[in-house]
Amino acid sequence: MSEFLVSLLGERLVGAEQAEVDVQALGGRLALVGLYFGCSQNAPCRQFNASLAEFYGRFKEASEHRDRLEVVFVSSDQDQKHWQDFLQEMQWPALPFKDRHKKMRLWNKYKVTSIPSLVFVDAATGKVVCRNGLLVVRDDPKGLEFPWGPKPFAEVVAGPLLRNNRQTADSSSLEGHYVGVYFSAHWCPPCRSLTRVLVESYRAIKESGQKFEIVFVSADRSEESFQQYFSEMPWLAVPYSDEARRSRLNRLYGIQGIPTLILLDAEGHMITRQGRVEVLNDPECRLFPWHPRPVLELSEANAVQLHEGPCLVLFVDAEEEGELEPAKELIQPVAEKLMAKSKAKDEEMPLLFFVAGEDDMTDSLRDYTNLPEAAPLLTILDMSARAKYVRDVEEITQDVVDQFVSDFLAEKLKPEPI
Repeated sequence: MSEFLVSLLGERLVGAEQAEVDVQALGGRLALVGLYFGCSQNAPCRQFNASLAEFYGRFKEASEHRDRLEVVFVSSDQDQKHWQDFLQEMQWPALPFKDRHKKMRLWNKYKVTSIPSLVFVDAATGKVVCRNGLLVVRDDPKGLEFPWGPKPFAEVVAGPLLRNNRQTADSSSLEGHYVGVYFSAHWCPPCRSLTRVLVESYRAIKESGQKFEIVFVSADRSEESFQQYFSEMPWLAVPYSDEARRSRLNRLYGIQGIPTLILLDAEGHMITRQGRVEVLNDPECRLFPWHPRPVLELSEANAVQLHEGPCLVLFVDAEEEGELEPAKELIQPVAEKLMAKSKAKDEEMPLLFFVAGEDDMTDSLRDYTNLPEAAPLLTILDMSARAKYVRDVEEITQDVVDQFVSDFLAEKLKPEPI
């Protein structure tokens, strides 16, 4: 366990008084590490920091598991003085200020897209135990549910569900169905836009004879807003008054933003977190239930995924979708191999794969990342780290792609700034 933690966090952490913390010694007793991603200059982080300090102090004082948990601050501060001042408010250690490389690795590994964020991971393996620790701090202030591991969907959603005609259905009616868990709110314009499309997709899937249901988990700010929004939906919803169940579902799937549509199979296992992208990209629902594909064609709908971790993008000289097929076939075996390897380890893909043709989206991406106009062009873009990697070769072959990916994952490539 200690060896793994050293590989994840480094040999030394620092405390509030700049005292060194030996990770090797720390790891011997831990079951869980809370990775706290934040910044001293971010108001929500400062507010959450106070709540976390209260939670942490209470846990360390009263919990029988006090020695099984540690929190580590992973800062995105740019100013060392601000970072040091913020550290004085913390009772837990932090990654050293100058260790930017390790910080970015953690941001990418755990696909952190906003701050503050608290991700609980298994101290022995690094696997995510709970992605939305902010809700743990709020909903379990005494730490009674430690170690906050994921529970089956059927257990978390258990209870009555509503229909917009005021009738109810028990959650057991979802058994044997594909289920979309839809996190959304009326005040959110992208949510309302997605809902209009999703209503048509829902009806088309049901009419095709598929066993499919959607459960709306509201983030509305009042019962009245919830009722108004839910009146547009032909599916089920968790009652707005059941805030605890809504929060548990948010916690279960680590929801960091809305709209989010999670797709589950008939056994309650996750198919994809990218239901929003799939619905917008496949309005005729031909690919339902939208199992992850190794390679995607870059589009306006799925471009948001470029910000969720490192992405390999192969730019080619093609204006129509069909013309991108040879490019997809070139990189697909590499993507499939990595997907199978990640699945075997029960880990998320460390790299997403795209092909991009000639269109406005591609032009915008090239401009933003300051890439040359060459095509074909093999790149890996890491938006959160503002880094890019370009493989400049005369001919792009499958072996070239395979080596490029291997070198990136082994951290052998030198990044260029975006």
